[in-house]
Amino acid sequence: MEISGVISAIVIGIVIGVLGRLVVPGRQRIGVLWTILIGIVAAFIGTAIASGLGVADTKGVDWVEWLIQIALAALGVAAVSRIKLRG
Repeated sequence: MEISGVISAIVIGIVIGVLGRLVVPGRQRIGVLWTILIGIVAAFIGTAIASGLGVADTKGVDWVEWLIQIALAALGVAAVSRIKLRG
């Protein structure tokens, strides 16, 4: 992966993290950096899942890939928020 690919993955990860956080109802007790990290991880894992399902490289916007990534980010935000709440 080239540097431009890494930078675009980070930017997309930030967007995915924010969208995932917006999907989760209630107040999340995690910071912005956790949200960004969760979004980046969700973007990479979501892309891998979408590639495995064969929906990662379609013409136009890959809506299914985005939905997978946002769902993973929402799950990650909810999980980390719950862990932080206990701690």
